Amino acid sequence: MNKLTKIEAIEKVKNELSKIDGKGKKTRTGRFVVSALSSIPWVGGVIAASSALHAEKEQGKINDLQKIWLEEHHRKIDELYYTIFQIHEALDNAGEEVKERMESKEYLALVRKGFKEWDNAETFEKKEYLRKLLTNASAINLSTDDLIQLFIEWISRYHETHFMVIREIYKNRGITRGQIWDNLNGTIPTENSLEADLFKRLIRDLSIDGIIRQERPTDYAGNFIKKSTRRSKSTTLKSAFDNLEPYELTELGQSFVHYTMEEVVTKIE
Repeated sequence: MNKLTKIEAIEKVKNELSKIDGKGKKTRTGRFVVSALSSIPWVGGVIAASSALHAEKEQGKINDLQKIWLEEHHRKIDELYYTIFQIHEALDNAGEEVKERMESKEYLALVRKGFKEWDNAETFEKKEYLRKLLTNASAINLSTDDLIQLFIEWISRYHETHFMVIREIYKNRGITRGQIWDNLNGTIPTENSLEADLFKRLIRDLSIDGIIRQERPTDYAGNFIKKSTRRSKSTTLKSAFDNLEPYELTELGQSFVHYTMEEVVTKIE
């Protein structure tokens, strides 16, 4: 299938909406689209207001403020429709098991939750993480829906700086905190600085949530081996920018990166 332009993709979504009759009969696409739109409260009001404003525009009664309002919300709706199209198009070209998953109440519940957070996302990057997660959530055969809900919450809660740290550890397993800071910022600040406090907070957030950890050796059975305790003779606390302890993603962290930062839809086995 040839790739549609953004305008053609938006029109395709609108066309699916027009097929939904008064009795509530919906195609698979219709159910997906309605689930996505139902979680965004302003959509219905904007569509209704748009029709009214269009009539006023025809009569030359629309003022500059109304025009700006209308144009801005049309832009937001077009962005929303295009995101819906991207997810659905990827899933519609997948296997039959994925198509069946699309119709399940469990998946449609994830769609509603995901698009609610998509609407609240303050950056394009977060919107893309949610798009990829909802796409990949249709084809997961190991992770549970509860885990996908957790991933959605993390995307909502984390700042872009959290994701920058995650990406550095993902790309460079065994990287230290000092190396992460150097890659992202350069000059090392003092230990009692605001920057040091914020950086420690980022590492602590991701460690507490089980996304990253200090590298740990394991035995043949996969059990973590205890580190030998050594008394430090240093009179100062460990640096926020320590260059000794290497970090890695946990299995949970790798799964989070896999389903939110990569395009990985495959047929369910």
